[in-house]
Amino acid sequence: MPADQPRVVLIVEDVDACSSVLEIALTPLAGLSVRNVRTAEAAVEVLNAERPCAIIADLHLPRMSGFELIETIRGRPELARLPVVVVSGDTDPRTPQRVMALGANAYFAKPYSPFELRNKLEQLLDAD
Repeated sequence: MPADQPRVVLIVEDVDACSSVLEIALTPLAGLSVRNVRTAEAAVEVLNAERPCAIIADLHLPRMSGFELIETIRGRPELARLPVVVVSGDTDPRTPQRVMALGANAYFAKPYSPFELRNKLEQLLDAD
């Protein structure tokens, strides 16, 4: 991607308030823009057409879950290195281990620290 184009983080979240908090948390990151979609299917459509620099996804989405989205992303070789961060209110204690086993790069339980999420995303983007 040319240096003059902003890097895009794709937020996959069906609750407007949650996606707004994520967008605000990422505002301080220079050269980064945010795109929001409400479903995992819409995220797959975006991934078919363009290449965001990272994805932040909820797990509990309508129709296709965030778990299925991670599996879809990791099943595509061209997306193998795409950072995937999960932010979820899931209360199952096995969920963090499950999403990491599916190939997520980080897991944040709601409520989470926007500062810690932003720092983790910066680390993932700098590692690429």
